[in-house]
Amino acid sequence: MMTFFIVLAAAAQAYLLGSVDTGILVSKYLYHDDVRNHGSGAAGMTNMLRTFGKKAAALTAAGDVLKGVAAVCIGRWLFGFLPADAAVSPYLGVYLTAILAVVGHTKPIYFGFKGGKGVLVAGGAILAIQPILLPVLTIVFLLCLVPTGMVSLGSIAMAASYPVLTLIYGLLKGFAADDLIVCVVGAAIMGGMVIWMHRANIQRIREGKEYRFGSKHKQ
Repeated sequence: MMTFFIVLAAAAQAYLLGSVDTGILVSKYLYHDDVRNHGSGAAGMTNMLRTFGKKAAALTAAGDVLKGVAAVCIGRWLFGFLPADAAVSPYLGVYLTAILAVVGHTKPIYFGFKGGKGVLVAGGAILAIQPILLPVLTIVFLLCLVPTGMVSLGSIAMAASYPVLTLIYGLLKGFAADDLIVCVVGAAIMGGMVIWMHRANIQRIREGKEYRFGSKHKQ
């Protein structure tokens, strides 16, 4: 019973923390507007940048990354109270909270379940779980962004690469089979959610209509 309540508490705090959507708060309280009424309709850093500028984008990015880090750290702390005989992988807590933080960001309970796409929240979670993978993921992102100017394409490539890199990292580190499965499945769910939230971007990329970084966005 104690295990159930700890898992429930970890999941709940991650979702509620993820639902504190930085982009929406910044646009409402600093610019007296709602970023979701502009551009792509997403409450993320890219839409904040092209709608309100660099300051708004920076604040949004910082808040989104920090809540991803916080959700995972709190989840890890809560899972530290599990009974010794719980037989639960220590990675379950971090990936459960990472996934729920992304869900909260994309479907925030405080803002009508319409938020952002979860890339930076996932990045913050990865920073707390496996910071060693971030430089590689950043390179993947830049390899897509620089030649195309499409932030969305870089985000999709990172999301697709994350479970593969997690598998390689786990094998190199000699993770136990149970831990490796939890990590890879958790990474695949996180990556899959980010890709799913970019499905409209994927369609625009196919049609040659996707926004390119630095270009003017048509309302």
